[in-house]
Amino acid sequence: MRAVKALKRGLRAIAAPTLFIGLTAYFGWNALHGEHGIRAFQDQTQLKREALLAEKNAQDEQIMWKRRVTALKERALDADMLDERSRAMLNLTKNGEIVIPYGPHDKLF
Repeated sequence: MRAVKALKRGLRAIAAPTLFIGLTAYFGWNALHGEHGIRAFQDQTQLKREALLAEKNAQDEQIMWKRRVTALKERALDADMLDERSRAMLNLTKNGEIVIPYGPHDKLF
């Protein structure tokens, strides 16, 4: 009988601290690894940084395309520059023009 009482007394003495330690471990683990824990926060912060960088790159590209489209408007085109560029791309010349050939390794500008 004494052994049973001693066992019950020992279990009662251990039950509360064990429960407290178990709950503390559970909440501590969830604070680190849970859906809203520290690691999830770090992952979300990294995703936010990547999204902001992608947005900045997209805005830069959009600005570049707006500038290119604006340059194509009729007011912005210079006929001489357009003629020069088209003949250079098509490798054509007009009669009476002097052509100075460059070597394959010479820089044009």
